[in-house]
Amino acid sequence: MVNKVAGDRQGIQSIEVGFRLLNVMSATNRPMMLRDIAKGAGMPAAKAHRYMVSFMRIGLVEQDSESGRYDLGAYALTLGLSSLGRLDPVRLATPILQELCENINETVALAVWGTHGATIVRILDAGGPVTITLRAGTVLPLYNSATGRAFSAFSRSPFMKKMLDEELRLAAEASDVAVTTIRRQLEKSLSEIRSHGISRATGSLTPGINGFSAPVYGDTGLMVAAITSLGAVGEFNVDWNSPLATAMRESAAILSHRLGYRPENGPQE
Repeated sequence: MVNKVAGDRQGIQSIEVGFRLLNVMSATNRPMMLRDIAKGAGMPAAKAHRYMVSFMRIGLVEQDSESGRYDLGAYALTLGLSSLGRLDPVRLATPILQELCENINETVALAVWGTHGATIVRILDAGGPVTITLRAGTVLPLYNSATGRAFSAFSRSPFMKKMLDEELRLAAEASDVAVTTIRRQLEKSLSEIRSHGISRATGSLTPGINGFSAPVYGDTGLMVAAITSLGAVGEFNVDWNSPLATAMRESAAILSHRLGYRPENGPQE
């Protein structure tokens, strides 16, 4: 919305032109020669130099005195950190969840890692004939829910392994199956989840309900949330490469990008 409104207003063209240079620099994780920056921005080197002088004066850009190469400056870092501090996964996720819900016509939710585990913080009901009994604040199990499996596969929470071990112990007691057997089965499932970049559950938590859950990453490359979709067995296609799974991955990728995640800048889970 902000960009659309700004596009309708008269601005200062020289600032917009100059920021083409900064865009080139931000897309390359190394200092650059002026000629390469100018070429990437589509302007003569002499014109680019004048912009770079002004950017250096305010700290957006710095130049190495020996190599002559330019890099982003300290003030660019300050702006970036300030912007990251304002990022709110729930706020940024809401329009993405709304669009996803309309596109797939299934209930969708956002979960984050809370004090007690994978916790639903936002849910949009598609209004279908089957009622999904999830509510904001619901903590989902790691072992047998799509959301929990997404965190188990992609998150690095230091408390998660302890929680998962306890769930596996209780599952072994309830099923009279050795915990080592259950653990092997889970590891096989998590390996498959990682290979597809999305988790799924087929009626294992709530009978008659299938689910997908896709990881969302932050600027550090770590998982910060999960986008989940739920629907009735028989109508909810849980094939790994189904249009539903593709839509989930795309929505999670959009939110990750909005949160500052760039695959080249950090370790993906």
